[in-house]
Amino acid sequence: MRSRSPSVHSSRKRLFAKTGIAVALAGLVGWFAVGQLHLAGADETSLSQGKPATASSSEGRAFPATAAVDGDDTTRWSSAFADPQWLQVDLGAPAAIERVVLKWERASARAYEIQVSDDARNWTSIYQTATGPGGNETHTVTGAGRYVRMYGTARSGQYGYSLFEFQVFGKLGSSGSGSAPSTAPSAPASPSSSASPGTGPSASASPSSGATTPAGGGSGGGWIDAPNPVLNVKPSRAIPPNKGGFHEFQANCSVSRTNIGDDPIVFPNLPGASHLHTFMGNTTTNANSTVESLSKGQTTCKAKGDLSAYWMPTLLNGDKAVNPEGLQTIYYKSGVYDYRSVRPFPKGLRFVVGNAKNADADTFLAATEEGFECGDSYKNKNIPLTCSTERSVKLNIRYQAPSCWDGKHLDSPDHQSHMAYPVDTHTASGVVCPDSHPVAVPKLEFKMAWPVNGDMSKVKFTSGAGPTFHYDFVNAWDDRTLAAMVNGCIVAARQCDAQGHDGRDDQQPAPYVLNKDYLLP
Repeated sequence: MRSRSPSVHSSRKRLFAKTGIAVALAGLVGWFAVGQLHLAGADETSLSQGKPATASSSEGRAFPATAAVDGDDTTRWSSAFADPQWLQVDLGAPAAIERVVLKWERASARAYEIQVSDDARNWTSIYQTATGPGGNETHTVTGAGRYVRMYGTARSGQYGYSLFEFQVFGKLGSSGSGSAPSTAPSAPASPSSSASPGTGPSASASPSSGATTPAGGGSGGGWIDAPNPVLNVKPSRAIPPNKGGFHEFQANCSVSRTNIGDDPIVFPNLPGASHLHTFMGNTTTNANSTVESLSKGQTTCKAKGDLSAYWMPTLLNGDKAVNPEGLQTIYYKSGVYDYRSVRPFPKGLRFVVGNAKNADADTFLAATEEGFECGDSYKNKNIPLTCSTERSVKLNIRYQAPSCWDGKHLDSPDHQSHMAYPVDTHTASGVVCPDSHPVAVPKLEFKMAWPVNGDMSKVKFTSGAGPTFHYDFVNAWDDRTLAAMVNGCIVAARQCDAQGHDGRDDQQPAPYVLNKDYLLP
């Protein structure tokens, strides 16, 4: 066999060396370019990071909606253990949405949608799936809007929905390449998302597309501005002429619906998501209630103009629901010393009194008149274990609401921060509203009576033990009727019934605010 020429062999070695160097350089350049792209992606900040976030519910204070947009993969939002649930973020301005990343904890969504909106009320789906794999999911989408939300309709397990991060990428200040599709593109049977396992239980849920405004206005879960705020008001420290006596009227209302797991304040548009409630007043109150829908309803209250919604956890004796019998008294009182400064509630004001998870019996007792009352037993921090068996004896509670409003908001994220209890000045001015909540409004006092006595060891609320008792209120009074009752009874220093009549009046004929049909003349 002929041997290769040394010159040819040397040439090929030099050629291979040059080629190898070229390939290596090309690979290095390619790697550098890809690496730069990878690093750029890693450093990219989502439009949602640090922006205001709200949710349909939260498993607790340790798992707020904001934890899903804080850029920290060790914190998370976790919802209630029910379907549906939602998490939404306000980008602060319209944006063209190009990509959404969901970093799920082990409690993820099997079925959910990504939705966009310009007003947080009318939603359009830009992605949907019924086979969500959990872990880290990345979806390329086309849509535009200021608000983006994950709307979960089916959980992956027994817990709820939980997100370490909810990231939205795109271009702010752009309407995108066109309107978002009216129907979301379906995900493939095997999504191309990269899945990685999470670590623990959680929950999340979301209302249906195009959900109506919850009772009181807004999209639920955040600050809701009052359309007619009361500004530049200072708490009254004036001393009224009638220093003693009563300044109140009654709303006499019976049960309208009971043993229903709806709560239009805490779980708007989520039927059955709450513990069971007993409703009074408006006959139409449900998870989807709005001020508009309440205004079209009827009422179980004597005053026909009181279309407000009142509700509280259902009382159970063992596994049997026990309803208050007949008309119950909801007092509208002055909570401040200068009763003349009390104003009617603004339409749509809503709040929660108490805490369904309260374990502090002393705090609960302080907000009541005499604690749980039963026969001759008073000031009970919890439901007493036994009670007199006399036929007339019932379990009673008189629980008082805060009566100072910030003047700016119809609701707040915790449904309480826009309201405050009055404070004692320890001066001649007596009890006044704090500067942070300067507007005095009527003080609601629930006076409920349940027909239970004797052995009370199995009596509790659907929210838990006695100190978890709480109640919710949405003001849907006819404006003129409420103003007439407040001015004719509270401001006029009278003690009125539900017709606006004070039996102590010496005037003839005695003044009535409402006529015999409990209507404003």
